[in-house]
Amino acid sequence: MKVKGNRNHIWSTIFFNQLSALGVKYACISPGSRSTPIIYSLSKNKKIKCFIHVDERSSAFFALGLAKATNSPVLVVTTSGTAVAELYPAIIEAYQQRTPLIICTADRPPELIGTGANQTINQHNIFRNHIRWFRDLGLPSISETGFYYLQKIAVKAFRVSQSEDRGPVHINFPFDKPLEPFSYTDKVNTQLIHLKPHEFFRQNSINTPSNLYKERFFKKIIDELIESKRGIIVAGPMEYDRELIKNIRTLSTTLKYPVFADGLSQLRFNNKRNGNNIISVFNLILSSEKFINSHPPDLILQFGRTPTSSHLESFFAETKAARYLVNTYGDKFDPTRNASSILSVDPLYFCKNLISAFSDKNFHRHKSNWLKDFVRADEEVEKVKSKIIQSSKFPNEISAITEIMDCIPSKTNLVIGNSLPVRDLDYFSGKTNKNIFVHFNRGASGIDGVTSTALGIASQKRPTILITGDLSFIHDLGALSAAVKYSIQLTIVIINNNGGGIFESLPIANRIGKLKEYFIAPHNLDLGAIVKSFGINYKLVNSRRDLKFHLVNNINKKLLSVIEIRTDAIKSVEIRKRILIDTQKILDKEFAQ
Repeated sequence: MKVKGNRNHIWSTIFFNQLSALGVKYACISPGSRSTPIIYSLSKNKKIKCFIHVDERSSAFFALGLAKATNSPVLVVTTSGTAVAELYPAIIEAYQQRTPLIICTADRPPELIGTGANQTINQHNIFRNHIRWFRDLGLPSISETGFYYLQKIAVKAFRVSQSEDRGPVHINFPFDKPLEPFSYTDKVNTQLIHLKPHEFFRQNSINTPSNLYKERFFKKIIDELIESKRGIIVAGPMEYDRELIKNIRTLSTTLKYPVFADGLSQLRFNNKRNGNNIISVFNLILSSEKFINSHPPDLILQFGRTPTSSHLESFFAETKAARYLVNTYGDKFDPTRNASSILSVDPLYFCKNLISAFSDKNFHRHKSNWLKDFVRADEEVEKVKSKIIQSSKFPNEISAITEIMDCIPSKTNLVIGNSLPVRDLDYFSGKTNKNIFVHFNRGASGIDGVTSTALGIASQKRPTILITGDLSFIHDLGALSAAVKYSIQLTIVIINNNGGGIFESLPIANRIGKLKEYFIAPHNLDLGAIVKSFGINYKLVNSRRDLKFHLVNNINKKLLSVIEIRTDAIKSVEIRKRILIDTQKILDKEFAQ
């Protein structure tokens, strides 16, 4: 039996039914005309929850946050034209950080490209430099062969995005008019319209070595680790791998290696077990030439993304130690370009096999001063650092970070903005037993889309705090409309130094007379008035006590709220310098040869 239907609508429905059958649960959509078939199909799909955003850039960053929170692909849908280009910043971030997104862009039919047709640009593989896979579907093919091909494309998009080459994929949908589902174009067999999704996808283990390769590979690594008594484990930014974090701790205990834990590595938090080996103030330790010269490592194991720390990057550039980067896809997180080898293997698989092998060998490394010295240095520096921060006049940028970390409840998401907030977290936050989940946009480290990303994360109902700078907040003001629309519970803490305060810490600060005009670029905006115009709860805080009260109160009451802390960038630089000088003194004194 044949029934009337619109080919664009049928085409879209089959595609998204296939994706929902594979487990896609969320879509972020921006309204448009050419995308009508896609939007209508998604609106009828009961398995996919849709978030509607007027701003395409905000929509894509919201999807990025959703993908981070759920660790699974999220759909991003736009109409044709410049709307497509608005997605690019979030796609770059997703590409760099291997966050799974499925980008679905509506397009004009091929014959209109290059003719001056309204809202028509060349969208063919427009994101080619920052996409894991692309496919232009061509105009809908209403046939059994066409539909089967369409399902295969949906499966491929999901598979690549989720695991094969994890990250964003782009599917371009050319549509010819009529676009509306009630404008019939074809008579189609009912069996084809209700085509059952195929179960093509099976989760494969990623980069698991063959038995022969595994035996040779691990024997070499194990021999080196046994021989190298002076080793360091570096944990860079990581978001998803909770089990990996436990195994890194266990590996550290087995090898008696300290762990330099990036502020975004998750390893500074939930330290109820095996937390003694975690070095949180390694940035300050590395600033002591005497300590580093007397503690040269033989071997470094590096997990996660490129570390936040510039001190660590300088240390990598100068060390003569063998350094192994361990990550699933063999990504080159190595700006210094001197790593000994990049091991393309699942880090969890890597750690478990090493731990098992050492257990089988009854390997036991005797206690040595190597690990003890790093642990003691961490403790001494922590004391000096904490004393200076506590005695400093509030508000300042460093105290803002440490006070938030002190009072943040367990089982909370922390989203950290770029520029100064992430650096201050990395340098000055200590270890805690609290179970905190840190999220970040460190793929390209832009200040755009931070609020939207945090909202996507917070939409999953876990209490969430965003620490962001004033410029980042201003960049993404449109995100607040989505926050209100969907009643998302998020506490935003703005550290407001009235412009690009980070430049006060950089060498350019002493070299240019017009630093304020050209780099800091003060905005002088009343952020409170802006926030209140959206109907969002707002509070300006001037004391540690007020910050703690309003932060905890807003989380407990599940409010959408903004807390502003106004700081002086120059005074904050002075505190950072004092901490650096005083910690160097204690390290030079305690660990002089």
